[in-house]
Amino acid sequence: MNLKIDAPAAVRAGEEINVNALQDYLHTQKILPAAVLDVRQFPGGYSNLTYLLKTQDQQEYVLRRPPFGAEHIKGGHDMEREFRVLTMIQQAGFTKIPKPIDLCTDLQVMNCPFYIMERVPGVILRAQSDNARALPAAALRTTSEALVDTLADLHKIDIYKTGLNQIGKPEGYIRRQVEGWYKRYLASQTDDLPAMEQLYNWLNASMPAEHAPTLIHNDFKYDNLVLNPENLSEVRAVLDWEMCTVGDPLMDVGTALSYWSEAGDGAFEQSFNLTCLPGNLSRQEFAQRYAQQSGRDVSGILYYYVFGLFKNTVVMQQIYARWKKGLTRDERFGRLLVGIQSLSDTARKAIDRGTM
Repeated sequence: MNLKIDAPAAVRAGEEINVNALQDYLHTQKILPAAVLDVRQFPGGYSNLTYLLKTQDQQEYVLRRPPFGAEHIKGGHDMEREFRVLTMIQQAGFTKIPKPIDLCTDLQVMNCPFYIMERVPGVILRAQSDNARALPAAALRTTSEALVDTLADLHKIDIYKTGLNQIGKPEGYIRRQVEGWYKRYLASQTDDLPAMEQLYNWLNASMPAEHAPTLIHNDFKYDNLVLNPENLSEVRAVLDWEMCTVGDPLMDVGTALSYWSEAGDGAFEQSFNLTCLPGNLSRQEFAQRYAQQSGRDVSGILYYYVFGLFKNTVVMQQIYARWKKGLTRDERFGRLLVGIQSLSDTARKAIDRGTM
């Protein structure tokens, strides 16, 4: 299929790590069997930073740390929590994760906690990949089915037997999410957008009874799956667990569906992923396959889809607000207002027609 293995690049200026201090720590604690020979950086993602460590015995590992300037902020940058969650998931028998190897909390090594995990080589289907955009419809069909099946398998983990129920507060999860994201929107609001208040009111008035809680990833999409390049229907690993928690599993499905653009969607939505290409499941087919694999009732999936769009709109609003205040100069962020308007309008139209 001529798809390239996801590869690192040179470390970005200002994001270098102290290799000597890292080397001393790894040697003293006997974490890796050989010394680190080379350090590269994975370019994907906008949050936590990931580096490839290549050792003298030609083995490869991944180091994950918070962004510079956010070393002491918890939430999505909590390395200790992320490492602990990966360890519990591994113990639960869910094998599609990078194996966690070591957590370092000694701030003298890197001025922040970080952890090391195995490197899982494979393909990540990103929207910017021309090769991926040329994939045949049959390949995308089986790949999209594998994505849904993996999500359903993830939701089958026994959170009580593994102790994963302790990483969040599942009771009242939906209401807290709706209220929390609306507060974040109000705190970052820059332009008049009546649709957001309308969406918030609808989400409050239409709130469903919660399903039994499961582990939820909260960012499940093609970009966070490592696939076998010879067989794209084989998911090797799920990445980026920083936002995982426990709650209604359909909230996870709704977030995934909010990323899942179709051919008839707007240009903005289609620019961010490959799901609009021929062969992929439609959103409705996604939901039905999830229902078959999980045994859950998805008749009310519209609510969760609208919430996912609402949440994504707020995330973009937060980034856009930082740009408008001059806190970042990245011109990409200045163009997000179009996306904010588009996603909120997509959610409103979905409510009006009563379907995804």
